[in-house]
Amino acid sequence: MNEIFTRWGIASSDQKRNDHSHVHNSTKSTWLLVGLLIFPALDSPPARAQDRTQARSMVVSAGGIVATEHPQASQAGATILAQGGNAIDAAIAANAIMGVVAPMMCGIGGDLFAIVYEARSGKVYGLNASGWAPKALSIEFLRSKGFETMPAKGIHSVTVPGAVEGWAKLHRRFGKMRLATVLAPAIHFAERGFPVSELDAEYWAGGESLLRQDENAARTFLPGGHAPRLGEIFRNPDLAAAYQRIAARGRDGFYRGETARRLIAYAQRQGGTMTADDLAKYVSEWVEPISTTYRGWTVYEIPPNGQGIAALLMLNLMENFPLAENGHNSASTLHVMIEAKKLAYADMLRYVADPKFSQIPVAGLLSKNYGRLRAKMIDMDKANCHVEAGAPPAAGNDTTYLCTVDRDGNIVSLIQSNYGSFGAGLVPDHCGFVLQNRGGLFSLDAAHPNHLAGHKRPLHTIIPALMAKGDVRIAFGIMGGWNQSQAHAQFVSNVADHQMNIQAALEAPRFSKGSFAGCDVALEARIPATVISALENKGHQVEVKGSFSQTVGGGQAVMRNFSTGVNYGASDPRKDGAAIPEPGWKQ
Repeated sequence: MNEIFTRWGIASSDQKRNDHSHVHNSTKSTWLLVGLLIFPALDSPPARAQDRTQARSMVVSAGGIVATEHPQASQAGATILAQGGNAIDAAIAANAIMGVVAPMMCGIGGDLFAIVYEARSGKVYGLNASGWAPKALSIEFLRSKGFETMPAKGIHSVTVPGAVEGWAKLHRRFGKMRLATVLAPAIHFAERGFPVSELDAEYWAGGESLLRQDENAARTFLPGGHAPRLGEIFRNPDLAAAYQRIAARGRDGFYRGETARRLIAYAQRQGGTMTADDLAKYVSEWVEPISTTYRGWTVYEIPPNGQGIAALLMLNLMENFPLAENGHNSASTLHVMIEAKKLAYADMLRYVADPKFSQIPVAGLLSKNYGRLRAKMIDMDKANCHVEAGAPPAAGNDTTYLCTVDRDGNIVSLIQSNYGSFGAGLVPDHCGFVLQNRGGLFSLDAAHPNHLAGHKRPLHTIIPALMAKGDVRIAFGIMGGWNQSQAHAQFVSNVADHQMNIQAALEAPRFSKGSFAGCDVALEARIPATVISALENKGHQVEVKGSFSQTVGGGQAVMRNFSTGVNYGASDPRKDGAAIPEPGWKQ
């Protein structure tokens, strides 16, 4: 405040107390003059702050930060950090709470992927905790039941849940706190309840018809016969008990014992093929992240069976065009990215599958020469509505994303999902969670790399990401089915091409093309009408969505600057979430 007084040439109150010559009775007119001088200063921030396009600032802290889609999950993770846990402990705690507060999005009936940056060693680790199909589930079995395509709902779309095995792997390798301590906040909210948040109430209502088709699902998630409304308290004691079994026994509290018995008995009652062995023998896997470079940044994704390779393919195409010079979200910039999306996704759909069952030309797909070759297929004047997969050289929808960073610089980028909203719509007896429908992504074409087979993982949509340059590391992710890779590429471009901070990069208007064929594309309404018109003149069939549309997904990000030791957090306004810093004050 003294600076404000001094700026206007007026002695501050502190200065007046030390200068007796100024101690006298002031007239009202004098104070009115002071007020007129002071208040414009308070209301006049620097021009750059006036003109910024982002709606909220980044969270900045010397301590850790947790960014999730729900404030209570972020708060719990930040509290775990303050109690001596690290980024991995905080990520598990936050993910467990997300399974309580957003059961349509994620939970222990779903899968998980994570990228971990270990500050001590400087190494980047990948974890694939996606589940496999039951051993007895086959193309022949489903065809004998009358299926011509892979079912998207019901018991035959259910694969073994991988999330708890993923927690166990992460905790065993990196965790500092007892698992029971890490899961305690989630158990608390499941037992005592929580008020349902704004967007989750809408998602919940959208799943009512599916939930009514299963008695257990309706009993668990439609208390009083309807989806919980905004602000209503929801409790899930069955899930609390399932979490308590995991807290006591680790992975065996899910894949063996009471939860496993209930899950298998329910699946078999539904006519499913899953057995106790399918659960007990399942393991998640540490994998080497794949990467590419873009404008000096190294961008990491999880390798196939995930779709993350499509984001890297897009970046390899985009770097052949001067996007920074063309301008952010200009017609030419958006045209390049939309066309790059089509080419990258065509390759992803053609080649990506479980690498244990198929030879996937990862190195060939990610080679810069292949990127330059595919980039030549982009006509700057015309949209391509019929994109085919390329021939790379040979070489040896509903999801939750969260990220954490601790005061030591360890970083976790974690994504977890049921796939469809409320997954398969099936809840095992008194378990409190839905089973995922991830198996719906298999193909029943025996000639396709992603064809159904026992103990095989399907092509996966959920992807965490990490990017690095110099002393800076950024963990980020943007949920939303097939939206994810294209959203990743846009986020990276916002940071690398247009020098946005992580909050602005998340908030910026995005496009999303949900289909693989055709020229349809969805754009947020904040993109200027002149740009939309120019894209339509190139042949794009544009659908304008809301200003902050769920179509383009929502994300979170954290950043660490190792040269200063400062952490940054960002949370997408398209979600209910928040980036919350570790409490730094202790009595």
